[in-house]
Amino acid sequence: MALSKIERRQRIRNRIRKVSFGTADRPRLSVFRSNKEIYVQLIDDNSGATLVSASSRDKELSSLKGTKIEIANAVGKAIAEKANKAGIETVAFDRGGNLYHGRIKSLAEGAREAGLKF
Repeated sequence: MALSKIERRQRIRNRIRKVSFGTADRPRLSVFRSNKEIYVQLIDDNSGATLVSASSRDKELSSLKGTKIEIANAVGKAIAEKANKAGIETVAFDRGGNLYHGRIKSLAEGAREAGLKF
């Protein structure tokens, strides 16, 4: 029997997590994308702590108007600015089983434009 969409995505997510591991010096940039919103956080996997987070539901970003791709780009820039304030320059990118396309790609490009290195 073929895999369902959820099972296939979980396999991809597990495969990505095998190689993507976050430390305090180089945290993991984890992305979660729902149908309406996009969430991103920097995670230190050694201590299991979230260092910095941003989402399209944040107060400063929720008032933005535009397409989902434009909002994802703004979230990428916001996480990069927060990371720079926290002294983080490089991250390990974890796309969460999503294809590197559309909103995920836009978020990554926005983070790179604002100075975050993958």
